[in-house]
Amino acid sequence: MVTGGTDRGMSTIRAVSREPRFRRLGRRTFGIVGVAFGGVILLVAAPIWVLVAVVTDVAMRRFRFPLVRLGSFAVLWAWLELAGVTAAAGLWLIGQRRNESAHYALQRWWARRVLSALKLTCALRVQSDGLDCLRPGPVLLLARHASLADSIVSAAVVAVDAAMRPRFVLKRELLADPCLDVVGQRIPNHFVDRNASDSASELAALTELTRGLGENDCGVIFPEGTRANATKRVAALERIGVHDAARAERLSALRHLMPPRPAGARSMAAGAPDADVVLGWHLGLDGLDRLPGIIAAVARGPLDVRYVLRRVPRGDVDSTTDFTMWLDRQWLRMDSEIAAALTGSGARPTKGVTDG
Repeated sequence: MVTGGTDRGMSTIRAVSREPRFRRLGRRTFGIVGVAFGGVILLVAAPIWVLVAVVTDVAMRRFRFPLVRLGSFAVLWAWLELAGVTAAAGLWLIGQRRNESAHYALQRWWARRVLSALKLTCALRVQSDGLDCLRPGPVLLLARHASLADSIVSAAVVAVDAAMRPRFVLKRELLADPCLDVVGQRIPNHFVDRNASDSASELAALTELTRGLGENDCGVIFPEGTRANATKRVAALERIGVHDAARAERLSALRHLMPPRPAGARSMAAGAPDADVVLGWHLGLDGLDRLPGIIAAVARGPLDVRYVLRRVPRGDVDSTTDFTMWLDRQWLRMDSEIAAALTGSGARPTKGVTDG
């Protein structure tokens, strides 16, 4: 039996789903119909768009045909979305809407199939270093955010490879994805409203999200809050410098990561006082934050992703006096590890629990 009961999960879902029902139904109807229409059109019109994509790729001298690959993935993704929503509807029809175990199984199935689709079409391959750092729970995963694929890769690592039950903190805009909207709100997750006027209620929801984490549970947040790039990094440091010049100076050494936002991670830590913290960073997804970067990456060759995990015992986490300083040190260390890995000088991380 998986730890973390159904009643506990559903209370979290109710806490984070405050939007009017008509708005939620409208979004889901629009999203599902749109994905279904797109999937049918892409499939029926394949001879046309494949020809156009091939001609465009050849004209651009991209002989790995990235447009064909990405178009093929779009077809598979659309039908996987429909399959996931159909399975969720089936669970609702047989009275299993509140069955967390069934929905976590559906999440694992969906994540595994999407990753397989990316492997088939775009040659995406994910290698996890330190996977055993995630077990046993409860743990909080503080992960790097660099690309549009971070959520699915993280879900594959946590839910599929480690067989954990993740509780994600994601931006509310991702509810446009029908599977995330339907299945993601039937299991404990929180979709952050980044424009909320009441940040205190959002942070309280994150604390509530991680209460009751069990040995098979993992809270997941991307503390940077946005996909990293040089322009955003400079702007973030300037904003920090207005209120905390010393912190801005300290984080000015970052070259690959964004300055972390401590409030969300601190709130999740408050809800799970016994949970160890796992730091996660990856290579191979840099520059995939926008479509031109994705096309360029697929055109270059296989997408080899290395996902590195390091566990910090809770006793080594300063969550009371200066969590921000502790988090900054971890982020600077991760940034150095990424730099070393990119130059080939980084040693492979030791699996299991390491010091803070």
